[in-house]
Amino acid sequence: MIAKILSAGMVAGVSLLASPAMAEEICGGLYAHAVDTPFTLDTQESGTDIQAGYRLDPVGGPLRLQPYVFGSVNSDGGTDFIGAGVGRKFSLGSLYVRPGVGLVVHNAPSTRVNPDTGYRTDLGSRVLFEPEIAVGTQIAPRLTVEASWVHISNARLFNREQNPGIDMIGVRANLHL
Repeated sequence: MIAKILSAGMVAGVSLLASPAMAEEICGGLYAHAVDTPFTLDTQESGTDIQAGYRLDPVGGPLRLQPYVFGSVNSDGGTDFIGAGVGRKFSLGSLYVRPGVGLVVHNAPSTRVNPDTGYRTDLGSRVLFEPEIAVGTQIAPRLTVEASWVHISNARLFNREQNPGIDMIGVRANLHL
C-alpha cells in the first residue's frame, strides 16, 4: 500500500515538474508520528511519516499567501493523509517562520476505541483541519531546510463529541524551482 501511494506521488510530482505551471518549490521530509503534545490524545499510532508537497508561487498581492498541496504516508500502517492549504513565509534575518493552515482527508478508522481507557481515539471526521508551523533557513541558493510541526484534528467543529488529533514533528527540505 505504501509503495503504491509513494509511486503515485512520484508520478504526480514528475508530471507537475514537467508542466508549465507556476510551481515555486517541492518539499519533503521525515516526521515523528503521533507525538504527545497538549493538542492531542493518544491515538495508539506510532512510526515515521514521509511527507511530500508542492508549493505554488505566492498569491494575494501584499498578503503573499502561498498555496500548497501535500501528502503523508505512515510507516507503521497508521493514518495517511493528503491535503491542501495556504502558508506565509516571514523573514527573521537568516531564519524564517512559515505558518500555514489547510484541510486534509485521511484514512484512519472511522471508529476506534482504546481498550485500556475506553476513550474513543478515532479522529471524528474524514476531513480535518491542518494547522502547521515551520522555522527554517536557507542552506544553498535553491535549498532551505525547516523544523516543522503539523497537526491534524477536527477542532470539534465536525464532531463535538471528541477530538484526539495527531501531531507530527520533523524536518523537511524545500527545493526552489
